[in-house]
Amino acid sequence: MRKMPKFEKSSPQIVERFAAALDRAAAPDVVQRKMFGYPCAWIAGNMASGLFAEEWWVRVSELDQDRLLALPGAHLFELMPGRAQGRNVVLPLAVVADDAALDAWLATAFAFTRTLPPKR
Repeated sequence: MRKMPKFEKSSPQIVERFAAALDRAAAPDVVQRKMFGYPCAWIAGNMASGLFAEEWWVRVSELDQDRLLALPGAHLFELMPGRAQGRNVVLPLAVVADDAALDAWLATAFAFTRTLPPKR
């Protein structure tokens, strides 16, 4: 049986940055809820983006996943080592620190998530 990873809390700074980015997006269909104690952005019941400790991930299409993974510091989001979480990619720190780049990737993630069937 695999051992569950220890979940570290996200710092107040990144949580505040996450909330500010969602406010900037100002999309009425984006809902902020927690998953496993971490802030996440949801659209129609599907997770579009979220935090895990100090990592910020986005859910993107296959094409956008390749584009994002080409950036230095980006990597597949793995809750447990070796177990990638779908098309979720961790944003490089340089993207997280840059409002314009961050907002662009969030818009990309939100657009992709809107193509998914709603969940109840």
